[in-house]
Order: sequence, then C-alpha cells, then structure tokens
Amino acid sequence: MDHSREFLERLLDVIEKDIAPKTSTAVQEGNKLFGAAVLRKKDLSLICADTNKETEWPLLHGEVSCLRTLNSMPVSEQPPAKDCYFIATHEPCSLCLSAITWSGFDNFYFLFSYSDTKDAFNIPHDLKILKEVFKCDHGSYAHSNAYWTSYDIVKFIDALPNQQDKEALHRRVVGLKEQYNHMSEVYQQHKKEGNRIPLN
Repeated sequence: MDHSREFLERLLDVIEKDIAPKTSTAVQEGNKLFGAAVLRKKDLSLICADTNKETEWPLLHGEVSCLRTLNSMPVSEQPPAKDCYFIATHEPCSLCLSAITWSGFDNFYFLFSYSDTKDAFNIPHDLKILKEVFKCDHGSYAHSNAYWTSYDIVKFIDALPNQQDKEALHRRVVGLKEQYNHMSEVYQQHKKEGNRIPLN
C-alpha cells in the first residue's frame, strides 16, 4: 500500500479542491460539513466528489451523497469499487460505514476523526449512536475486517520518515482544519436558526 508523501498530498488535494468547495456551498444551505470522493487506485484520478445534503433528505450524508453521485453515472464510467479509493473528510458514521460496505469498497481514508467531529465541530452523533445503538464505546469499531480497512490520513502523515515531508503535510492539515472550522461556524449558525435535519 502506497502511503508516500505524494499519495497523501493527493488525498489532501482532493479534500481541498474537490470536496471542500462543494461543502462550502452546502453549509450555506444548512447542511453539515461532511463530504467524500472516489478515486481510481491505478492513477488517483477523481471519479466523483460530493458533500452532505441532509436538508434534501436526512440520509444524504456526505458519503451517501457521493455514492449516489457515483451510481448516477453511466455504468460504463463506474469502475468496480475494489479498484477505487474512498475518501471521507470525516470518519464515517454508522450509516456511512454500512453504505461503504454495501457498495463494495475494500478501503476508506478519512482526515478528521470522530473526536474531531465531536469536539472541534460540535457534532456528537457519530460517537453517541455507535455507543447507544451498537454498544461500541469510543468509536472502537473494527478498523480492519472482512470487508474493508480504514485509514487515518493524519496517522500516516505522522509515520512519514522524512521530517520535512511530515511538517509540510501537517501545515496543510492545519490549513484544512481552519477552513473546516469556518464552515462549521456557518453550519452551527444555521443550526441555531433551525433546519429540517432531525439530528443536527
């Protein structure tokens, strides 16, 4: 598995340039700040990217919205899930873990952890649902299982052998965190004003 600086930079590029702009627009409409993308494994080219659209339908989380976009493409343009990387801005909730599984992906990568979602972005539902419904404390699902393996982008950055590479990528993560903090403020304001999302 390639977790080189170039690979990790590509994942951050996709979040910054392909997902975040869609999310920036969506939070203005009252949606949460979660998004996702699908890349081809062979060349890391983007197949599709999308973002949370819960104001349209409560199940359109970022990952589900991305999967809907993927499956709306002509069949000839849809590579098999096993030939793709699935990228999520935030560690997927229980709904999205299932959606990724049922869609046939053998992997997913995420930037922000459940703890970030709860503490930095003030959206505690992922951890709460895992605990209350599945008795899974602290989001401790099986990160490697018969269906897929999940990968924390920040942990791979931490593991890079070259200190300069590590520092450069961490600066990018800090920049993305600032960008998502701003989008979170927009979402939280909409939440105060009221929206149609049941678990907001």
